[in-house]
Amino acid sequence: MLLVLGILLAMAGLSLGGVGVVLGSAALYQGDHRFSTTASHRYQVDSYALTSTRLDVVINDGLDWQSRWGDVGTFMIRGTAAQPDQNLFIGIAPEADVARYLADVKHSELTQVLFRPFRASYREVAGSAVPKAPGSQDFWTVSAEGPGTQQVEFPLRSGTWTVVVMNADASPAVAADLQAGVRSDLLGPAAIGTLITGLVLVLVGIPLLVAGSAGLGRTTGPSAPRPPLSGPPSGPGPEPAPPAEPAGGAVAVPPPPPPPYPARLSGELDPSLSRWFWLVKWFLAIPHLVILAFLWFAFVINTIIAGFAILFTGRYPRSLFDFNVGVMRWNWRVGFYAYSVLGTDRYPPFSLARTDYPADFDVDYPERLSRGLVLVKSWLLAIPHLLIIAVFTASPSWRNNNDDWPVSYGNNIGTSLLGLLVFVAALVLLITGSYNRALFDLIVGLNRWIYRVFTYVALMRDEYPPFRLDQGGSDPSQTATMPPSLPSLR
Repeated sequence: MLLVLGILLAMAGLSLGGVGVVLGSAALYQGDHRFSTTASHRYQVDSYALTSTRLDVVINDGLDWQSRWGDVGTFMIRGTAAQPDQNLFIGIAPEADVARYLADVKHSELTQVLFRPFRASYREVAGSAVPKAPGSQDFWTVSAEGPGTQQVEFPLRSGTWTVVVMNADASPAVAADLQAGVRSDLLGPAAIGTLITGLVLVLVGIPLLVAGSAGLGRTTGPSAPRPPLSGPPSGPGPEPAPPAEPAGGAVAVPPPPPPPYPARLSGELDPSLSRWFWLVKWFLAIPHLVILAFLWFAFVINTIIAGFAILFTGRYPRSLFDFNVGVMRWNWRVGFYAYSVLGTDRYPPFSLARTDYPADFDVDYPERLSRGLVLVKSWLLAIPHLLIIAVFTASPSWRNNNDDWPVSYGNNIGTSLLGLLVFVAALVLLITGSYNRALFDLIVGLNRWIYRVFTYVALMRDEYPPFRLDQGGSDPSQTATMPPSLPSLR
């Protein structure tokens, strides 16, 4: 319960903090009475007037916003006639007055605007009357007319309003470069209030999150001890047989086993996989993915807290360590079942602890960690591995420049190397009824590399991950010796 409450409060607090930063940036931008504006685009119609759709504004005037915080908001529209010798008129008035003025007058109502690429849509209103010059009318709330650039600013107030753009002489064929903007005196107070609320929620939520994680970490239990490492027998016993001497007199020395890593990932391939069940596993895994989204948020917060603990004490809090290992273990089970391997049809358990599930992950708890390495290993030392992992997991992209779209954009196509291998394995399973063992070993090896690097990036170990693809379902680190860590920066 503490974990769930802490996650919700911390997530809400961080979200509000992000909103507060955006609002604060906007408030600083408009500090010199500047407006947040759209780009200027050409609007052109053949009728006598270009009008907006009705603008409904509802403000509780009883709260006296003006005297408390300033204007709720000010709307601005700026325009320049397309023809240099043409005077432009811009006005804002109540909808009813504009409707009477343009009754039986051919005009165009702006219905939709798309900016990328720019495209304006209009609704043409038929009419046979010729309007009087707009500047001669007295119903405009705000208006401006003349040569060059014209601008009107409208402090928002309750009512239904319409924006009208016309030639000042009321001639047909209106063409102007227009842009709209808005500013509000409430952005500053809103930013301060949002930031304070977000900070309070974070200060309350993070301790609850950490306490809940620590409690679950203690119930999860410490990592199981590593099985005895292979090596020469200790104590008295028969002498080992000398190595066989092949023809030619040279002694055949077997290659040494690969050095292990203290993060161990394993997976046991189910020999009786369904041909088609993999098609729906992603759907069945949705409950796990929803829970994991929250658990990974807690994982990130716990890693930050653990980083400070390592920096000052040289130790990773044991309960947080076990919780984070449990999150990675849970994630590996779901990946093994649904999308990273498809190696079993057995549904994953909702648990952080180790079980008899055919996919497992574990990390040996370090008694001491380097205080100095915690500052650089997550982002600097891990760069070579992160670049390699990007090759495994990133989708290729392409960029296209379209003559009708002046902005370059990128789209992801296909899938990652790991995803492609899993898809091929699924197709083979669908056609033959069996999972190709060599492909399974390769896929698990890629996942093993990823999880080792993530263990290092998450500050759980100081030993640098090996640049090695250890294929197969069983982790080779159970039968080898530990590698040295990078030089200590204590």
